[in-house]
Formats: sequence, structure tokens, C-alpha cells
Amino acid sequence: MKFEAIEELSTPERIESIAKYLVSILSVNGTAGEVNLADAIYELVQSAPYFTAHPECVWQQVLEDDSLKRKNNFALLKKAGVSKTVILHSHMDTVGVEDYGPIKGIANDSDALQEFFKNYDEDPLIQEHAKSGDWLFGRGMLDMKSGDAVNIATLFYYMEHPDELPCNLLLMTNCVEENDHTGAIQASSELLRLRQAGYEFQAAVNTDFISPSYDGDEKKYIYTGAAGKMLTCFYIKGRETHVGSCLMGIDATMISSTINLKINTNLDLVEKIDNEDILPSSVLLQRDCKDFYNVQTNKRANLYFNTFLYEKSADTILHTLMEASREAVHEVSRHYKERFKIYSERSHIHSQISHDITVMTFSQYLDVLEKKGFDSQALIREFFETIGDFDKREVGFDLIDYLEAKTQSDEAKVIVFLAPPFCPHNYTDKDSDVDQALEKMMAEFPEEHFVKRRFFPFLSDSSYLAMRESPEDIEKLKANFPLMDAIYPLPVDTIRKLDIPALDLGVYGIGAHTWKERLYKSYSYHTLPKVIRSFIKHLS
Repeated sequence: MKFEAIEELSTPERIESIAKYLVSILSVNGTAGEVNLADAIYELVQSAPYFTAHPECVWQQVLEDDSLKRKNNFALLKKAGVSKTVILHSHMDTVGVEDYGPIKGIANDSDALQEFFKNYDEDPLIQEHAKSGDWLFGRGMLDMKSGDAVNIATLFYYMEHPDELPCNLLLMTNCVEENDHTGAIQASSELLRLRQAGYEFQAAVNTDFISPSYDGDEKKYIYTGAAGKMLTCFYIKGRETHVGSCLMGIDATMISSTINLKINTNLDLVEKIDNEDILPSSVLLQRDCKDFYNVQTNKRANLYFNTFLYEKSADTILHTLMEASREAVHEVSRHYKERFKIYSERSHIHSQISHDITVMTFSQYLDVLEKKGFDSQALIREFFETIGDFDKREVGFDLIDYLEAKTQSDEAKVIVFLAPPFCPHNYTDKDSDVDQALEKMMAEFPEEHFVKRRFFPFLSDSSYLAMRESPEDIEKLKANFPLMDAIYPLPVDTIRKLDIPALDLGVYGIGAHTWKERLYKSYSYHTLPKVIRSFIKHLS
């Protein structure tokens, strides 16, 4: 698509045309489609008159050490004599299309999906939406190619109405958002370069989707920051035995199941913050480590949770989960001891066997190895030299397996550590310039029932534009994040220097990350562009 194809259209029509075009290009995370979409956006922006005249103002950043050579896009619309700058940013990748099942061949065809859902009797609401013509469908239509389209169309609007632009405007579209956020992380160096060149970033507007919180919810939510996230991992080692003597061992899956029940969706473990969507930890993986069938009980299991961060540090939350896992492990030990006692009495067995299980953090585990006389850092370096391609989520588990083998440790234990991704948390201060601009903007749209909240409830690239974590918090984080600097280098100093107020003014819809994903056009394409322009006007 070139700019001339949409030049005569109104802004809402431009957005719809761009969104459908972007949806037609599959850009599933981890595929070459991410590159294809980045190039399509680059070519569209590059073809617009301002950027044809100023080709140096649109560019791409190829990710370092990325086998697919994925890219971030940047386009800078300059306002003469002004240093203040607002960023419009969005991501380009999507989750997969397997959930579409037999119709996955049209997952990227919005019009075909609309026709399908018009005749879909199993869900009267989505059928009603399809027949109304007010909703658009397709993988990424909501999360977040419509957000891409809104930002691109906003850039074009100011290009054609330069007198309304009070500041410089930077468009940024990032790759690799749906898992590791590598695009946003590496984009931070480009933003720092621009800042050093004299551009003063007032705010970064993300157009990632918003949705109703419950049936009948008519509010539109504005988020003035981003929740953080850590991947809380549990390396679980029991004691294997034959099933014929199952009470002599300690089954690792019993430990993992009990920890899972203790932590998974447990609202007693979350932060208490009024008027915010505060979510509990949820399990993302629970797996034993047996490769094939045999009659040996499970010695090893892996478990990890998505854990959101709001006001408290990762270290504080980690220790909360540590205490919960200790309670769970104590429960497992108690059950084993009680059952073994009953079994021994019934079978007239006289045997002393331990069912104790140790729970510790990764840093505490390394201390134990050092006290035993092992050079843990040397062993970690040895391990890293032996691995080839790896899953960042699995490296910590593999490392501890390696350390256990090298130190010939065989005690039942649970080791708690962190793995990628780690998303910093941030939020905008009340009564700041950004907050005041939002209040003025909200007053212009009373019919939208705007509600301000601090934390975007989903994961967001906005996490990498500012951070509330202190240097001490980061050091504590690294102590329990095996090989963090090697496998997930986080440019902490750069993010802290940028310190860009990040907010979400999102497109509106329902069903993100499902095959029923759909976007409501009236607000997203007609109202939201005006909302964004109003905010920029009041901010500057």
C-alpha cells in the first residue's frame, strides 16, 4: 500500500483501510511475517509526501542477534524550532492463528470473517456484531494492528495539518512484543540517541487495546502506566523410587501440584491497591521431566507463573511467593510423613526415611554451593559455554540441573528463580503535566465515560520507557535471575535516563487473543484519533 491509495479518504476511512491491509499480512510472533509487516508499514509511511521530501526522517532499526532480522520502524514529523516531542507507539506482531481451527485460512481476511460470523449461530452476540457492520474481525485487528493504523493515520493527519501540530511527533512500531519485548528493549537505544540529539520526550502514547471489564461496562479506560511482570520459576527435585515403594520417595509432581494450588490465582497473595485491576499469579507451565514411560516416580518437575508487578518490587513479591511455596512444601512433607507412618504400621515396616524438602532462592542455592567448596560462578560459565540454541525460559532449569550434576547434590529441594521476560512497572504521577492534559482531554468527551487507572492490565511495551525499580531493586532481581545479562540484557540505565511518561489510549474491542477477536469501529476509528489529538494539544 502507498499513501496515494488512501489520500482521498477521511481519517476514519484511512484507518480502516490501513488496518485491513495490515491484518492481511500475517505477522505471527517468531515468524518472517514480522519482517514483512515492518517493511509494509515502512513503505507506506515512506510514500507520504513529507517523508518523500525528508527521507532521513523515516528509518528502520534491525534487531541485533536476531535470526529473523526483525525490525523496528521510526518516523519523525518535525516541528521547526521545537524540542518537545510526543511518541506514538504500537507493536506489529500477533499471537498465532491455530485457534481459528478449520477457518484459519481466513484468519487474516476481515471481510471473509465478517461473512462467516454473520451466519454463526453458536454465538448470538458475535453474530449481531457481524451483521451490524460496526465491528471488524481478524487476527491482530484488535491486538493491535488497528492501533498501528490509528497512529499512522494520526501522523498523516498532522503532516497535512502542520499548524495543529504543537510539537515533534515520533511514530514507533515495534516487533517481538508478544513474548520477549525485544523490539521495545532495543528501541530504547534509538530513543536515547534522539534525546541526546535534542528531542525532549513529553509522553509516549500506546494505542494497545482496551476492553470492557464486565458485561454492560460502558466505560473507556485510560491507563497512565504499565504493570510490570516477572516469570516466577520453581525448579523442583524430589527423590525417585520404584512405584512398588512409592512412599519411600518424594514425587516431584506432588510438590509442583501443591505449589500450583497454593499460588495459582490466589488473591490473598496480590498487592492491595484501590480502583485498579490487580491480578494474581497464573501458571504458564507445569511439567514433569520424564522423557518416556517407566515405573519410576517423578524426580523432577518444572513450574512457572506469570506474576504481575504494580507498586512493590520484584524482590518483595518473590519473597511473598517463596513463603507461599514453603507452606505448600511443608504440607507435602507432612502428608508424606503421615502416610508413611500409617503404611509402616500396617505393613510392619521399621524404617527411618526423611521426607524433608528444602526451599530456597537461586542466590541462596549458590551460597550453599559455595559453602560446600564449589566455585559456583566458574560452573555457571562452564555451563553457558556448552549450550547452543536455547529457550530463554528453560535456561535456568537446565543450569540448575547442570549444577546439581556437577556437585552431586541429591537432596529434595525447590529452587525459586526468575526467567525472561521481565517487564519493569511504571506509572505517571498525579497532577503531572501528563495527568493534567488527560483531565482536560477527558472533559471534552464526557459521553465516553473515561476512567483513569494507573496500570495497563495486560503486558505492554510501555514497560520499557520508564521504570519505578530502584538500582537496589535491580541488583536483587539479578541475584535470582540466572544469566540475566547474557540471555535477557535489560538496558536499565538507558530506560532510567529516558524516563518517558507512558500511557495507553487504546482502540476498543473484545476477544483479544481469541478467534473471536474484534474491534468496535465507531470509537476506535472515529473518536480515538480526536482523543489523541486533544491530549497532544493540551500537553503541549
